[in-house]
Amino acid sequence: MRALPLLAEPPQRRLPDWLKKPLPRGNEDFFTQRLLDELQLQTVCVNARCPNQAECWSRRTATFMILGNICTRPCGFCSVSRGQPLDVEEDEPERLAEAAFRLRLKHVVITSVTRDDLPDGGANHFRRCILAVRLRTGAAVEVLTPDFLGDPKALDTVIDARPEVFNHNLETVPRLYRRARGRADYQRSLDLLAYVKRRDPSIITKTGLMLGLGETVDELFDVLADARAVGCDILTLGQYLAPTLKHIPVARYVPPSEFDALAEVARRLGFLQVVAGPFVRSSYHADEMVRPHAHADPNA
Repeated sequence: MRALPLLAEPPQRRLPDWLKKPLPRGNEDFFTQRLLDELQLQTVCVNARCPNQAECWSRRTATFMILGNICTRPCGFCSVSRGQPLDVEEDEPERLAEAAFRLRLKHVVITSVTRDDLPDGGANHFRRCILAVRLRTGAAVEVLTPDFLGDPKALDTVIDARPEVFNHNLETVPRLYRRARGRADYQRSLDLLAYVKRRDPSIITKTGLMLGLGETVDELFDVLADARAVGCDILTLGQYLAPTLKHIPVARYVPPSEFDALAEVARRLGFLQVVAGPFVRSSYHADEMVRPHAHADPNA
């Protein structure tokens, strides 16, 4: 496996065939779009320019992005706007819960911009959203959080709301953090995943990585081992796609066969669920990643 060729290569001018995705037929995505517009909700689908938006919205699902659409951190890979955030909308949890109810979601994914301007980083707002969704729908809730600057009190606030899945993305290898993740810290993110699992072992922990930023295979293996060492249960691996020419350029398009090989390595390390492929994103088919027997069978 060490021969896996994931070293940086000159980017291709055109997308390879495996990154060409047909649009879904029909107009099912319009229902989702109208509902989100009506309830004035933000999604990572739009703000992060996700290539799976049309497919997911056609399935009447979306990844909700709370706490506005302006982030306080400048990450080199992300298309979410950065700057001075707006005030927190106190009725957002109820609007989000209503959307989840009308979409008939059984698994609701909630993420946010990073709000270093707030004393708790937005943790209490996450808590309110989790509780509102559960009260209105009874659905399972998955959160994809920022690092809250490593504040254990903020983490406790979210953990005590008992989300079924706690996701925090490592995103890339430590060497690329300064360029890709700005003010984030690799060890702090690892410590967060460890803290969640230690604080409540019943919560499924999850993380994700982007490939194609210039990482080496040895660096990738080290990150996978680190994530597993802190008890991370679910892993997602996807292809990095530069949102605009102003963002970090793609170093390499990773073919599907290499995603398959990396997924096999991750399973051997003990991850309970691994989803890997060019179009995989943290919340892509998130409901299918969490199965009742996941903890009982490492090969599930």
